[in-house]
Amino acid sequence: MQLLRDTFDFFAEIVRSAGRAGILFWAAVVRIGWVLRPRTLKKVVRQEFICGVASIPVVTITALFSGMVIAGQTGYELKRFGLVQTLGSIVGVAMCREMGPVLTAIVVAGFVGGGMASVLGTMKVNEEIDALDVMGIDPVRYLIVPRLAAMFIAAPALTVYADIVGIMGGAMVSKYQLDLPYDVFKSWMLETLRVQDITFGILKGFVFGTIITMVACEQGFSTRGGAEGVGRATMRSVVYSFLMILVANYVLFSLIYKPFFT
Repeated sequence: MQLLRDTFDFFAEIVRSAGRAGILFWAAVVRIGWVLRPRTLKKVVRQEFICGVASIPVVTITALFSGMVIAGQTGYELKRFGLVQTLGSIVGVAMCREMGPVLTAIVVAGFVGGGMASVLGTMKVNEEIDALDVMGIDPVRYLIVPRLAAMFIAAPALTVYADIVGIMGGAMVSKYQLDLPYDVFKSWMLETLRVQDITFGILKGFVFGTIITMVACEQGFSTRGGAEGVGRATMRSVVYSFLMILVANYVLFSLIYKPFFT
């Protein structure tokens, strides 16, 4: 019974966190116009580097080897049935529609989201966020809006980059391990891959980036209990983001891809 109660409490806390994140998201959206001001724009550019540029090495390794594994695992099975020439279509669609957005989101959730939660959590326990309120500075506008605006650009851009790197990794495996020429790989990929698949992947990147940012900010703003509380907030930010990304991935497929992209 205790295990069931703990499990229920865990999922209940995720739902509460999602609700608080949704409220923060609305508060940030109504203030999004502040990004056009010079001071806020400088913060957005700085966050763009933290969210996007700094994530490139990790995303590169993740996407490259993911594409290579997809090509290797699938290619050897296709080779048994004499269908290895179709490998390009499988790798292209899998990376652009599913693997690229999801793996990029998971990497960004751990690499960027955890960092956001720890920074904001430290500010919260040090009463810096309360100090902003006292000075008449809106914490949502000052701290959340630049991060959200930066992720609006960084997450879809990293998703497209991951798609390209993953497809390149799959092409290399097909060439050097499966003896499938680049031209055949490319022709099957271009024949099968649709604009809708790429667009849907970019949409996923946008949604996942928003989830990561708002969960991290919500956990940072809710931090209690000193350094230990910062650690808990960072851990929860990463775990909750992972779970919400997986749930959102299915919801997007069911409500958007099936009705509008098929």
